[in-house]
Amino acid sequence: MRVFTVNINNTNTQFGTVQNNRLVERKSISTTLLDNPERGIRQILHSVLKSNPKPDGLCYSSVVPKSTCLFKEAMDNAKWNLPAIQLTYRNCPLKLNFPKPEEIGQDRLANAIAAEYLYQVPAVVIDMGTAVTFDIVSSRGYEGGLIAPGLDLMTRYLNEQTALLPKLDPDDLIVSAGIGKSTLEAMKLGCVIGMEGMIRALLLRVRKELNRLGEGKPTVIATGGSVGVLPKKWLPDITFNPDIALIGLARAYQVLKV
Repeated sequence: MRVFTVNINNTNTQFGTVQNNRLVERKSISTTLLDNPERGIRQILHSVLKSNPKPDGLCYSSVVPKSTCLFKEAMDNAKWNLPAIQLTYRNCPLKLNFPKPEEIGQDRLANAIAAEYLYQVPAVVIDMGTAVTFDIVSSRGYEGGLIAPGLDLMTRYLNEQTALLPKLDPDDLIVSAGIGKSTLEAMKLGCVIGMEGMIRALLLRVRKELNRLGEGKPTVIATGGSVGVLPKKWLPDITFNPDIALIGLARAYQVLKV
């Protein structure tokens, strides 16, 4: 089965074609450019409809209500004539052990579905985007997670809420020094080391909670634009999957269309 997938997030929107659980095409644009007349969502959908082979259908998720409406309008304008499913808590094929499932972000549902399908549970998906989210899947299904500020929020907040601290580029934060010798270095070190410590502390808490629930050692999967700041010494214990949400959307489509 060939599925076109769309994951609309606060900063970026990912598109991908998944076939046999493998991403064969991938594209990403800024979410602010979805309505761009030259390279926005309408043009992307038109090109997908003209592709050969065509996908069997489409599955999408969104955490930006305004962009969700824009996407649906683009499907109408493109005369999208293939099956289309929006992943929500109502149709999620994973059991949700969550008192208010409507609060779960659709991207987090997609991550959890892929984690349960591709990896051994229990599993923890760490998505390091605008926010850092932890999503936990046990042998009983989706258990919930944690949400914390991501590097983008950290760097912007320091600049926006102070008079003199400069703006940082969240993609240029690596500093070789151990102690900052300038304001810029000090800020970069604070953000990167602080992020490392936060991830470590959150993961420790999650592992303890899974142990309390009688689950084994979790598989840890990391994704998102800021995974590069994780220490290299962690690499043997973490699986990196930049496409986990898109694969989760494709898996949801496969299950829901049966």
